[in-house]
Amino acid sequence: MWFVIHSKPREELKAKEHLDRQGFDTFLPMISLEKVQRGRLKVVTEPLFSRYLFVQTSSGNQNFSVIRSTQGVHRMVAFGPIPAQVSDSLVDTLKQLELPELTPLFKQGDEVVLATGPLKGLRGIYQEPNGDKRAHVLIELISQPHLIPVDKEQLLPAPAWG
Repeated sequence: MWFVIHSKPREELKAKEHLDRQGFDTFLPMISLEKVQRGRLKVVTEPLFSRYLFVQTSSGNQNFSVIRSTQGVHRMVAFGPIPAQVSDSLVDTLKQLELPELTPLFKQGDEVVLATGPLKGLRGIYQEPNGDKRAHVLIELISQPHLIPVDKEQLLPAPAWG
């Protein structure tokens, strides 16, 4: 049986590590993403479900106080007094779907803003990646569209308000 654990904020890995040390089987689905952090584009690996992980117990008569008192664990997800159970098939499906490859921040057609460089502040339309670190962006200069290569680190999502 698998149960759902709700961790303390940003302590999913700590909860997993401490549960593993106690002999529990755990599963924390992870995903790699491009994110803007401190004004720069970075690749980060983070939990697929923020603050949630799964723990497997050998029997239904488990003393759940051991799990609940584990470092990093906030609580067990429950319906009333009964801990929420997850089927083995659901966890197996999640394990198969877990995406180790990078999920890009921008996709074709996204509106972006150039955050640095001589064209700082200009809006454009993301066209395609150009290698690992660069991308092609369509911008309008002198009333004409131009496809320019830029470093991905120069791009930020364009604010929706203007």
